Amino acid sequence: MTALRPEQDGAGGFEEAVRGLHDPLNDPLPGQHPSPWFRAADAQQETEPQASGQARERPEPEPEWYDPEGYAQDWYAGAPVTPQPTTPRPSTSQPAVPRTPAPQPAAPRTPVRDDETVALRTADTRRIGAPSPRSEPEPEQGPGAGVPVATGGRAARRKAAKKGGGRRRAGEQSQEAASSSSEVSGPGQDGDGKPLTRVEARRAARAAKPTTGVIVSRVIGEVFISIGVLMLLFVTYQLWWSNIRAHNLAGNARHHLEDDWANGKGKPDTFQPGQGFAILYIPKLDVVVPIAEGISKTKVLDKGMVGHYDKDSIPTAMPDARTGNFALAGHRNTHGEPFRYVNRLQPGDPIVVETQDKYYVYKMSSLLPQTAPSNTAVIDPVPVGSGFTKPGRYITLTTCTPEFTSTYRMIVWGKMVEERPRSKGKPDALVG
Repeated sequence: MTALRPEQDGAGGFEEAVRGLHDPLNDPLPGQHPSPWFRAADAQQETEPQASGQARERPEPEPEWYDPEGYAQDWYAGAPVTPQPTTPRPSTSQPAVPRTPAPQPAAPRTPVRDDETVALRTADTRRIGAPSPRSEPEPEQGPGAGVPVATGGRAARRKAAKKGGGRRRAGEQSQEAASSSSEVSGPGQDGDGKPLTRVEARRAARAAKPTTGVIVSRVIGEVFISIGVLMLLFVTYQLWWSNIRAHNLAGNARHHLEDDWANGKGKPDTFQPGQGFAILYIPKLDVVVPIAEGISKTKVLDKGMVGHYDKDSIPTAMPDARTGNFALAGHRNTHGEPFRYVNRLQPGDPIVVETQDKYYVYKMSSLLPQTAPSNTAVIDPVPVGSGFTKPGRYITLTTCTPEFTSTYRMIVWGKMVEERPRSKGKPDALVG
């Protein structure tokens, strides 16, 4: 049979307990704690009845406002939890006295996990936002830095997360607005950095599109640029490359003619158009160029050679004729330009023609600076304007003038002064 508790043995024990209270109206009953959050560790240990029938008195616990260690041990059924440093509140009754930790209860208690109930917050939940005493937390970096950690229930954490996200979005929007306002003007903004309306944006887009006039001007400009490049290439070809090519062709024709003479090929009765038959020397101008039959531009003149006026153009005499005018034509500019500086010749300057058998030496006598291309009288047997009055053995050089044009013709005349066989060697004009 279970023994009765001491406070139920009789009136003597109850009265003695009441006398021990300082204030019967305010002090708690024996075994109780003034704080609703505190439950004494030895509350489950009840006094055992003694053989004498008297109850053993228990020591009265000192009142405390909050005991984290005792609270944590009672809530988690004795699980070891690191106590948090707290600042003790001043007690209105008696100073707190350190107690000896109570023994662990036999059976653990399961806490009620209700996040919405504020009265059941554990010590760990309250320490979520508090730094650990052993290690310093690393500072957060990134978009979520500086957002406070929620310490309440699920609803409180949701609200805190929404507020944090809103703050982040607001911060990002403010940064974007500041960066956009710092620019003078950008796409979709006016000169003051303000965003454009739809109508203004459409007008700006239409204004940015090139008009028909702009497109036409661009096309015309590209055509002019292309034409300019082609003209530059053409001028380069005419003034530089054509001379190189003509010199090579004329040199090859000269060497081929000299080889034929060295091989003893017979002199033909007539020469074919474009066929070389003599070599012209102008020592003062350092000119050595082959002479071909005809004045064809493509077959003779553009190849760097000098052409003889033949029966297909205006017939003139050959160098070996007893009387007559040996008339020649050549380029003054481009394509070898053999007659470019004929205007520098002075009366008495030698002009030599070499054939298979002889050397024919002429002396420059007169010059006509300019005449019309249709004036063929300058190459007559007795050329008009040369100063010659009777038939003789003459030479006439014709070329274009002014330079780089073909508007007029320049004429140079000479008179034969020596006929020398090749077997006797070169004349003095070529030796000196």
